[in-house]
Amino acid sequence: MLPIFIIDFDKTIVTVETLDELVHITLEHEPHREKIASEIASITRLGMEGEIDFPTSLARRLSLFKPTKSDIERVAVLLKNNLTPSLIRNKAFFQKYHKQIYIISGGFKECIWPVVKDFGISQDHILANSFTYDKKGTVTGFDKTNLLSQVNGKVKAVAALKHTGKICIIGDGITDYQIKEQGKADTFYAFTENVSRKGVVAKADKTIRSFDELLFAYDLPRSQSYPTTKMKVLLLENISKEAVKKFEEEGYIVETVDRSLSEEELMKKVADVSILGIRSKTEITQKVFSKAKKLQVLGAFCIGTNQIDLKTAAHQGVAAFNAPYSNTRSVVELVIGEIIMLYRSIFDKSVGMHKGKWNKSAKGNFEIRGKKLGIIGYGNIGTQLSVLAESLGMQVYFYDVMEKLALGNAKKCQTLQEVLTTCDVITVHVDGAKTNKNLIGEKEFAQMKDGVLFLNLSRGHVVDIDALAGAITKGKVAGCAVDVFPKEPKSNDEAFVSPLQGLPNVILTPHVGGSTEEAQRNIGQFVSERVISYMNTGSTVLSVNFPTLSLPAQRNTHRYIHVHDNTPGVLAQINTVFADKNVNIEGQYLKTNEQIGYVITDVNINQEKALMQSLSKIKGTIRVRVLY
Repeated sequence: MLPIFIIDFDKTIVTVETLDELVHITLEHEPHREKIASEIASITRLGMEGEIDFPTSLARRLSLFKPTKSDIERVAVLLKNNLTPSLIRNKAFFQKYHKQIYIISGGFKECIWPVVKDFGISQDHILANSFTYDKKGTVTGFDKTNLLSQVNGKVKAVAALKHTGKICIIGDGITDYQIKEQGKADTFYAFTENVSRKGVVAKADKTIRSFDELLFAYDLPRSQSYPTTKMKVLLLENISKEAVKKFEEEGYIVETVDRSLSEEELMKKVADVSILGIRSKTEITQKVFSKAKKLQVLGAFCIGTNQIDLKTAAHQGVAAFNAPYSNTRSVVELVIGEIIMLYRSIFDKSVGMHKGKWNKSAKGNFEIRGKKLGIIGYGNIGTQLSVLAESLGMQVYFYDVMEKLALGNAKKCQTLQEVLTTCDVITVHVDGAKTNKNLIGEKEFAQMKDGVLFLNLSRGHVVDIDALAGAITKGKVAGCAVDVFPKEPKSNDEAFVSPLQGLPNVILTPHVGGSTEEAQRNIGQFVSERVISYMNTGSTVLSVNFPTLSLPAQRNTHRYIHVHDNTPGVLAQINTVFADKNVNIEGQYLKTNEQIGYVITDVNINQEKALMQSLSKIKGTIRVRVLY
């Protein structure tokens, strides 16, 4: 049988302390308001932590300010704008089960009632104090006959209900726990969505970070089929705070690590992770996936996904997303800047100046206007570079293994050799496929023009670094800029070693092509939004390993998501399950790729446990989840 839920008001129903807010409103024109407000807040804290009894706390606070009925009306409006987010999400539950719900507070009914009445809570289900007023409507004190104004007031108020069934207390303070401690309730949940008090959490039967968790515990209707506050996000490699913020706003538990993790380290970390975010240095292997049983989605906060075993991800039902466009401009700007710097030997001159050497000469220094730029890889970065370089007066040539449309006056080369032998500047922008390993080696450097400039801002393994160092030493390459390396340090604390160090007119950067604040902010926002959309709706738009489905918003339906091996007959079996349970299908969407099938079914009623069990038994099933 369902218990009655007795829920604290301040920092549980609302995100603030009512009396503190009333103080600010009442004292807004008082010259010493900050000092008085600070003193009142200190008294509130002492009461919440049990260091002074409640009547003393209340009396001391009310002696410091005198609100009016007008002030109380204003604070009620403020409180409505500071409702706890998970309360708002679950308004339907409170309205439906309002007879099972009481609000308890050491605060005042006059402030509480205007806030909770929209949730179906009746006045006689509000256990709170009442103000006393003078004829002008100014507060003179509080009703001292009210049980809530006394020592152990909450305990006494709950006891006075004389409820014979089970009672569940939800709150953030020690006075809420005391109801359970003194035997007047069966269960105490420490509510930490707005504030977490160590002493209270230590005494609780269970800690919950949202009302979704409470409703999940009792298998009651809720806004989230599985509460985000019970799900962990792990973000590696110093991913943008924009992503952290978005996940935290959704209620997820977020852990961040500012470096990449080895396979062994990651295998130890992923067991309880539902969402994993990485950049380019962390490899997600089959062994990692074998330990990631709770993992549902993987976000690559970068362009490439070659560091991820996408096939294993799909077969384990883990959708993967990346950021194919978000840092393009940043990389292109760096390439343009480095070409100019190399043609003017700026870095060598700057180092000389720092050492006291004055070398004013035009010899060997050139404009980029009129030079032939060869772009190897004509994807997102290559094409944008093509446009910007042409606008600066360069003649653009490109080579790509795929058929690509030339932009502007760019000329397509039919072979790699053609672009190498033609151009004054060669820049590489291919993906990290294994087939591109040592794409540029001794043979390719030999085919280039003498005095060529060479840049690699794509992947470290596509260039034979020793061959490049040799070409620079021999004078074949007059200058180079390299941002990516076959072996890169895992963190800023690890030393970097390369045969390119100390060579003339060489610009070395620590994989920062896309590392601008704008790019990282855009990537953090873009990838986190795709991941959150997948978790909330099942949408797989721009996934790199799942079939692409753009889904309509749910409207009073339960959405069942079924990921399975791409074999014939699965859809028929799914529909048989729904038919056998007399469940009406209101919308259904199917998409497949070479590996997996992805079926979304919206139904009008929820039989979660029975349906999940039956859907999971279908042969070839990889993962089943439900959203509502």
